[in-house]
Amino acid sequence: MTRPPIRYTPDVETPKPGEDETIAGLNDAFDTILERTAGDGDRAVRAVHAKAHGVLAGVLEVDGGLPAELAQGVFATPGRHDVLMRLSTNAGDILPDVISLPRGLAIKVLDVAGERLPGAEGTTQDFILNNGTVFQAKDADAFLSNLKLLAKTTDRLEGTKKVLSAVLRGVHHALDAVGTQSPAVDTLGGAPNVDPLGETYHSITPFRWGDHIAKFRVVPIAPALRELSGRIVDAHGRENAIREDVRTEMQRIDAQWAFEVQLCRDLDRQPIEDPTVVWDEAEAPFQRVGTITAHAQDSWDDARVQQVDEEMRFSVWTGLAAHRPLGNINRARNATYRHSADFRARVNGCPYREPASQPG
Repeated sequence: MTRPPIRYTPDVETPKPGEDETIAGLNDAFDTILERTAGDGDRAVRAVHAKAHGVLAGVLEVDGGLPAELAQGVFATPGRHDVLMRLSTNAGDILPDVISLPRGLAIKVLDVAGERLPGAEGTTQDFILNNGTVFQAKDADAFLSNLKLLAKTTDRLEGTKKVLSAVLRGVHHALDAVGTQSPAVDTLGGAPNVDPLGETYHSITPFRWGDHIAKFRVVPIAPALRELSGRIVDAHGRENAIREDVRTEMQRIDAQWAFEVQLCRDLDRQPIEDPTVVWDEAEAPFQRVGTITAHAQDSWDDARVQQVDEEMRFSVWTGLAAHRPLGNINRARNATYRHSADFRARVNGCPYREPASQPG
């Protein structure tokens, strides 16, 4: 029998001593990435998920008749919201697609009413997801150690990265064969070079879900998307192979995903402060709360790329208080995401802005 969901209270979080110092270190490491990539190009890019493979316009439709525990925040009232979506990979430099990395999906829900998180501009709600199920580091201190290594190799040794990626893909498949995974292997280039349109994307970290606590995911449900699940992109000789494939695919298909929520039901079994722990679906099942639909379109439309890829920032801290990010990793993401976006806006002379409505 499934336990009732845990109710949110501020004391579900346990801040660690020295978090401010760790955040300062993260900003320093991000600066190394940002300055190196900006120095070699004509513009600054994001410190993580720098390379986009597609930007989509769509609609989030909130399901009607949701039980009270699910009808929270953005999903409290049935209805439709325009959304903008950005598909990416997680490196902080723009790499050829033969170097395979985990995929990311950033969703910006427009025209959302309700109490805002501190410092959250506009009326949008951001949901940021990854195609892994757990975070690569247990806490921000461990993530800082990993980031320092990545910062040292940013914009360096591209040929070596290609070879390393091929080797690490073999390691990934070997681990997969014995039923285990290594987020560190995938982050360094061992992730399968999958088509991002066929992937399931996870929040990985926990969030407030109104009166409760949850993780969430976005699952492809349109048959055309499900056919792409696990499809390996042939990137040899094609620097932007993923972008090209996504563009071809989205010109002919109507994409649809289910938005699903996993409510926390046991703080010991589904911890808030350790994002390396998978929440067992048998104990905390996922439940659908809505769908996202993106009809056939040009996924690399110049005007939309300019608006989304150049003029927007995505942050887990942009949105409603009802979806407050929880845990050490999420607390560290607040200042660091803004630090990265501020650098990009300053160097490019292009202030970011929150959209009020869907562009035509």
